[in-house]
Amino acid sequence: MSVPYHMLQSVTFCCAKSPISSIFYYNYSLTNTISDMSKIKIRSYAEFESFLGKKIGVTEYQKITQDQINLFADATMDHQWIHTDEKRAEKESPFGTTIAHGYLTVSLLAYHWNCLAEVTNVKLQVNYGINQLKFGQPVKVNDEVRIHVYLDSIINLRGIAKAQLKVSMEIKGEKKPAFDALITFLYHFDD
Repeated sequence: MSVPYHMLQSVTFCCAKSPISSIFYYNYSLTNTISDMSKIKIRSYAEFESFLGKKIGVTEYQKITQDQINLFADATMDHQWIHTDEKRAEKESPFGTTIAHGYLTVSLLAYHWNCLAEVTNVKLQVNYGINQLKFGQPVKVNDEVRIHVYLDSIINLRGIAKAQLKVSMEIKGEKKPAFDALITFLYHFDD
């Protein structure tokens, strides 16, 4: 499996069944991984293009823990009480508990995408950008989230596929998503 550089922030990979240590260590048990889900295999530009305008899939739920939130706060130096002070958040927050940083939830996109799809036969994959990111509502500690992915567009840039995915992060039991966005990846396929 090809893993983008920023994925080395240590999550238990959905297929690896073992943690990779780095700046973040999200101590998931095997029940919190997405290992049982069958991945969509994409081996060429043509296979990727076949999803144009279609839903590629949806990931399994992932629980957001206070440990994850605290580690993200440490890494980003964003220790605002609404994220890290459980007692104060219980008393003063309109949510009655701590909430995940919005950018923590966004940072999970690559992980969920790699759990949903296995893009092979590539020389290089680049995370190119995020557009039209709109937060719908906060993710509270212990909420479970997953993403829905659609292929919005794909173009061939002289042998490099520029794929734009429409993503929506669902919060289990909630009507509004945590966010909606368009994410763009570049894939340099071998053929």
